[in-house]
Amino acid sequence: MDLLQPLLTPANIATYLIAINFIAFAAFGIDKMLAEAGKRRISEQTLLLWAFAGGSPGAYAARRLFRHKTRKQPFCTNLHAIAAMQVVALAALAAWMVDR
Repeated sequence: MDLLQPLLTPANIATYLIAINFIAFAAFGIDKMLAEAGKRRISEQTLLLWAFAGGSPGAYAARRLFRHKTRKQPFCTNLHAIAAMQVVALAALAAWMVDR
């Protein structure tokens, strides 16, 4: 953990979250554009991977703005599960930090 400590600054974490959410948002937008053009698409697995990496807010924002992947199952269920796991992880992290 000592090697990671200098990297885990609030500024670096914020930069990462902004970047990963931008990438997730863009991936959903690009996938929608490709779908409308009838071209080869970004895989659902890749879209879910961006959400899992921390881009859930960007994924949800893009779904709403682009009206993309809003009714597709099991994609929606998987995205909701990822977001729920992230909320639980954040709550656990917050509880751990309070107890320190």
